[in-house]
Amino acid sequence: MQVNERKEENIKKASEMIREACRGGAELVVLPEMFTCPYDSELFPEYAEDENGKTITTMKSLAVELGIHLVAGSIPERTPEGIYNTSFIIDDGGEVVARHRKVHLFDIDVEGEITFRESDSLIAGSSVTVAETGSAVIGVGICYDMRFPELSRMMALGGAEVLIFPGAFNMTTGPAHWRLLVRSRALDNQCYCVAVSPARNPGASYVAYGHSLVADPWGSVMVDAGSSECVITADLDMEMVEKVRRELPLLRNRRPDVYRWMEGADHE
Repeated sequence: MQVNERKEENIKKASEMIREACRGGAELVVLPEMFTCPYDSELFPEYAEDENGKTITTMKSLAVELGIHLVAGSIPERTPEGIYNTSFIIDDGGEVVARHRKVHLFDIDVEGEITFRESDSLIAGSSVTVAETGSAVIGVGICYDMRFPELSRMMALGGAEVLIFPGAFNMTTGPAHWRLLVRSRALDNQCYCVAVSPARNPGASYVAYGHSLVADPWGSVMVDAGSSECVITADLDMEMVEKVRRELPLLRNRRPDVYRWMEGADHE
């Protein structure tokens, strides 16, 4: 979806697109990162709300009405300790069964291209997020989290069959790395990887790359949304996850005894 500066319009647009996805048969629906506000660290405090705010209340109602599980992209979540970039995972009974608070804050400076500091207004989460959705076990990260393979591996070892990343890569990092990272996380962990971006808005202060993707456990891209606003769906077959993991047993062939030198220490 294309996100603008008006929260109410964004909530309305998200609701319409969720309904469209359900008409196409979707049972699990995923929204983009920061789907209620521009991706701008200066604006996050203005748009922040908690679980009882308009955004998540509306998403809960939709999940119940439509009988779906919903990964509500992410919003700036206001808490007593500060503002998180948070994804709420809602079941078909309207309950928040998990929430992922972005672990790795997007503080970058690509010379001559882009500078961005989420830590100017956000604080980081510190949990690995895995949840049951009825038909699959999902692991949820947010955008920059996808660049850290350790987090995805922990989700897979925790039972995740589908990795989900609401994200908003930009026009520098997106063309270079987005597709490669989605395929890599799927291939590394022999699971589906679903990455959902806002549509491209050339007039925004931060221009998202778009190209929401679904990759399968073999690392192949199943569907690509392109840069424009649209709804895409994909059939995820959990038997394929089991088959790939059985025939090419990467997770079983791991050597934790060799990897232990990394535990609790940083090495150059």
